[in-house]
Amino acid sequence: MFCVVRSSMKFIAAASIGIVALMASVGAQAGTGAYMQTGKLTSQPIGHYEFCKREAAECNIVSRDTRALSLNNSNWQHIQTINLSVNERIKPMTDMEIYGVEEYWAYPTTVGDCEDYVLLKQRELAKAGVPMTDLLITVVRKPDGEGHAVLTVRTDRGDFVLDNLTDEVLRWDETDYTYLKRQAANNTGRWVTIESQDNLLVGAVK
Repeated sequence: MFCVVRSSMKFIAAASIGIVALMASVGAQAGTGAYMQTGKLTSQPIGHYEFCKREAAECNIVSRDTRALSLNNSNWQHIQTINLSVNERIKPMTDMEIYGVEEYWAYPTTVGDCEDYVLLKQRELAKAGVPMTDLLITVVRKPDGEGHAVLTVRTDRGDFVLDNLTDEVLRWDETDYTYLKRQAANNTGRWVTIESQDNLLVGAVK
């Protein structure tokens, strides 16, 4: 997957926005469109497959409890702060520039591409207490057709996206991406398809 790097444009994260303001913005009860609808098992990205061979423990986490994270002021602040912190600490650079290969997923220390940002955010949020079942690597397509990776955080207020291209934490349906597939919530080594919003709308009127 070709991964675009961070724009030079600086976005301001709304880190001061509390959970009360968030709830007001998404409504008292999040609608069905706030959550991605996943489908059948699908292929694992080659970069993740190779990553799992090196980091087997990261890809063997299985859980029967796949309830979404109950969003509160504390974990919302963690989500926003970690997204901003990783975006600021890691300099965007392609795998070819770093490793001399097209695709190599790894935890970054100073430089990395989009999947590396995602891996680091996932690890840091897990250390902050967010279950891995709610931290899902997600493959998307940008409007220009380029491939990209983001981290989906599953919550009871909807599915939110952490992206190295913006410091804003947005709900998935507020972005302009086409969502293709993501890690399965019950198994970090498996991937599932994501149903397109267009298909869901068509199905709803049949």
